[in-house]
Amino acid sequence: MNVQAATCSARYHVEVRGAHGPRYDEIVTPEALDFLRDLHRTFIDRRNYVLDRRFRRTGLGFLTETKAIREDPTWTVPPPAPGLVDRRVEITGPVDAKMAINALNSGANVWMADFEDATSPTWTNVIESQVNLRDAIAGTLRHVSAEGKEYSLGADLATIVVRPRGWHLLERHIVVDGNPVPASLVDFGLFFFHNAQRLIDQGSGPYFYLPKLESHLEARLWNDVFVFAQDRLGIPQGTIRATVLIETIPAAFEMDEILYELRDHAAGLNAGRWDYIFSIIKNYGKDASFVLPDRAEVTMAVPFMRAYTELLVQTCHKRGAYAIGGMAAVIPSRESTAALEKVRVDKEREATAGYDGSWVAHPGLVETCRTAFDEVLGQRQNQLHRTRDEVSSTEDDLLAVADTPGTVTANGVRTNVSVLVRYLDAWLDGRGAVGLDGLMEDAATAEISRCQLWQWIHHGTVMDDGARVTVPLIAQLLDFELAALQASAERGEALRDLVRFGALRETLPPFITEYAYRRYLVSLQKPAP
Repeated sequence: MNVQAATCSARYHVEVRGAHGPRYDEIVTPEALDFLRDLHRTFIDRRNYVLDRRFRRTGLGFLTETKAIREDPTWTVPPPAPGLVDRRVEITGPVDAKMAINALNSGANVWMADFEDATSPTWTNVIESQVNLRDAIAGTLRHVSAEGKEYSLGADLATIVVRPRGWHLLERHIVVDGNPVPASLVDFGLFFFHNAQRLIDQGSGPYFYLPKLESHLEARLWNDVFVFAQDRLGIPQGTIRATVLIETIPAAFEMDEILYELRDHAAGLNAGRWDYIFSIIKNYGKDASFVLPDRAEVTMAVPFMRAYTELLVQTCHKRGAYAIGGMAAVIPSRESTAALEKVRVDKEREATAGYDGSWVAHPGLVETCRTAFDEVLGQRQNQLHRTRDEVSSTEDDLLAVADTPGTVTANGVRTNVSVLVRYLDAWLDGRGAVGLDGLMEDAATAEISRCQLWQWIHHGTVMDDGARVTVPLIAQLLDFELAALQASAERGEALRDLVRFGALRETLPPFITEYAYRRYLVSLQKPAP
């Protein structure tokens, strides 16, 4: 599939370098390619600029130049859009047919269809996920398992909210003017182009989760993309609604500003966990006072995480936006009683803290989350009345990482290596959401695991058994995990390469997924003559 799929105007400027597959021509249409071309040409320079600012940034804190925005009490975001009025339970996951059907039928209020952390971005996954979303919105999505079990949509479905990939990623299978199109624009553009009007006609709308933003300028870029897209397709301005994941420490200092830039399209903010900790290490990992204990001990209740999550609720409710809590990743089973109890306690903590809803990764957790929020919300649809005026999270509070209790254990180090290797093995096979040790893991788990390993190596951290974390130790644990996987020589070398790249270099790479995608998932077809 290549330029013959393009319109006359796009034919000489757009290449689709991914292989053709069943029904791909329903998504990669001439008109959709024109739309992606126009998005790319309009915003590629701005996208490159905001990414360059990430690398040139020095120091973090509340911005003096935007103080007036933070202190202005008069501006708010719009009232919640149809389908986003009650968000007490949100389920997340990849967009393959079976998991999409299970999520939509789960009883959750919202399904976040995840093109980012829960999707391994093979060309097949990217396009077939768009086919699945189109079918889901049409009510025709079906799946038959290898065992013959049939899955179909019920009557009461969750509202679809799409999470496109972050600004840092490219989609190398679609090229405009010789350059890959930003993956964010591909995921957003294809979904919006094919589904926006149909969603509006159904009484809903095109809704999005925006991942890994690091500044209000990145939010401004997204807002301009929304304005352009709505104008281009004749969709009323303000129809798009976006919830931003505050999953980086730079964004935590700009929550007001991010909502302000998106204010005509803003729906709320979400509190991440693994990505937020990952961001702390990326920005402060060379500082010994920022060394963190085992990731399981860095809960939302430790001081620096509590400061961030309470500030998020206060910021959202001050502006009329919803505050959505973090992920519960437990896979329910007979053996998971203790873990399920922790989920219940965590969801009750979020509801009590003023959140309007929260995330789960498995349909079996929907009722646990709903019960926790029902007890606090009752018949109300949100907690916007709780403005949390008593909260005062300072710069020092947000950076009080040294106050985090806990230790680095030998078992924690082994767990990080094991989860990192097993997750990457599945990711290379095209699976972005993977059940490991009773938890549903995604790319955020791989990032926090490899960043912690890098941090502990960098500082020669002493574990609970008295030994230090070193490169030879990680290499030994890596050998053990590869032997347990019984990986082929080729796969074993790929996994070694990814662990070396992500955790064992002198400097910490910003993302492992960008390199892994470019090195192992891109499979380009030669252009047709």
